[in-house]
Amino acid sequence: MNVAIIPARGGSKRIPRKNIREFAGKPMIAWSIEAARASDCFDRIIVSTEDEEIAEVARQWGAEVPFMRPAELADDHTATIPVIAHAIEWLSEHGQAPDQVCCVYATAPFTQPEDLCRGLEALQSREADYAFSMTSYAFPIQRALRITDDGHVAMFQPEHFATRSQDLEDAWHDAGQFYWGRAEAWRTGTPIFSERAVSVILPRYRVQDIDTPEDWERAEWLFRAWQTRPDEKGGKKV
Repeated sequence: MNVAIIPARGGSKRIPRKNIREFAGKPMIAWSIEAARASDCFDRIIVSTEDEEIAEVARQWGAEVPFMRPAELADDHTATIPVIAHAIEWLSEHGQAPDQVCCVYATAPFTQPEDLCRGLEALQSREADYAFSMTSYAFPIQRALRITDDGHVAMFQPEHFATRSQDLEDAWHDAGQFYWGRAEAWRTGTPIFSERAVSVILPRYRVQDIDTPEDWERAEWLFRAWQTRPDEKGGKKV
């Protein structure tokens, strides 16, 4: 059984209520629920939350909320893996132990059904523990700068001052959209970022963390531009 788990706690500080705040005409979480439903990858789509309002919105948009997340897994310091492991344990205790589980973040409106399908295929075909979305850095990280304690500038890797960009190794980062994993990997706390994981590469224009009001505004601009971008057949994405 394949299950999508969407973590969505109610205590966001920097953007209050961001999981259900309206984004492009829908509650933010609705975009993730709809992508999961449209992918046809899942036997169940479950939202893990401790918040009754979030639970109600999730149900309205087609997700299940069969349990309420314990308070000790809903504070500012709880990581993703324990939340997913808790959901897997709940399902197992109720006779529906999953095989593959995909954590889909609630604040990932750029998540696409076809990318979720690619993630499942990568997980199964590559015999990995995890498959997750990644994208490339827009600038070579080997030439990154830092500001020193006295306000001056220094390179992190000064040996690459004169190295041409095309001669530097590409670098990638977590796109923060979804994480397919084998149930046992989630349950045992296996790290996601390891040699047992494989990537699902996304274009940079479909990746945006949404942690601050500035992030939210940028995401809305990107989303509007992407939604009106001509598709391969000459139509419009709507």
